[in-house]
Amino acid sequence: MLARMTQPLVSRFSLPVSRRSFLGASSLFLLPAAAQADVVRADFPSHEPELVQEMVLVSHANFPRVKELVGRRPALAKVSFDWGFGDWETPIDAASHIGNRQIAEFLIANGARPTIFTAAMLGQLDVVKAAIAASPGVQRVQGPHSITLLSHAMAGGPKAQGVVDYLKTIEGADERPVEKPLTADDAKKLAGMYTYGLTPGMRVEITGNDRNQLSFGRPGRFARGLTHLGDYAFVPMGGEHVRVRFAEAGGTMTLTVHDPDVVLTAKKSA
Repeated sequence: MLARMTQPLVSRFSLPVSRRSFLGASSLFLLPAAAQADVVRADFPSHEPELVQEMVLVSHANFPRVKELVGRRPALAKVSFDWGFGDWETPIDAASHIGNRQIAEFLIANGARPTIFTAAMLGQLDVVKAAIAASPGVQRVQGPHSITLLSHAMAGGPKAQGVVDYLKTIEGADERPVEKPLTADDAKKLAGMYTYGLTPGMRVEITGNDRNQLSFGRPGRFARGLTHLGDYAFVPMGGEHVRVRFAEAGGTMTLTVHDPDVVLTAKKSA
């Protein structure tokens, strides 16, 4: 699933601080204490979205940066970021589905909240068994980016083999939608720019890869991979209850997003 993001996560692990955040922070240091309250961010005391996004990104594989950020702000160990369609991810989620034991253990030691997905990756068989016994069916719950519980265990490598073997005996631990293939002509017909307003930012870009799989992108955000369910209906990565549908009428292709009601309608640009 991660490979279908249009921008590889690894290439973004060391994101620079945004100009806005840097200038805002710099102004606080330059002002006397009495004046600093007048320039506090409008969303204070919430963390800056750019900082939260970076923390989640680097928690996949950049351990030095993780230590640096948590050392500056310990609460970053337990933040969460929405990549789109309600695909929330925490730093420990990131480390868990990548199989990064070092980062996961560091985050736990600094206040992160481990989940059943973390336990599966770490090879904690008793924890996984207890969770499933206490909440039958929990093995069907998908993690960030719609990654299954079994996939998390497999990411843990040899130390998690016992969990892998156990989950293979549990129905639903690797449950995912059945993808219906698109032809090259279908993918070409659906791909393109869809607009729903007059400003440049009011658009959706649908792109395809060499396997005729599509992604849903918005300006300035990571694209979300789409799984084709048939009849031009798709489910986005991490948004199991969302549907993206395409329909053609009068020579115009229209895209609608359902969550579950229609929340967006956009038309393909000529």
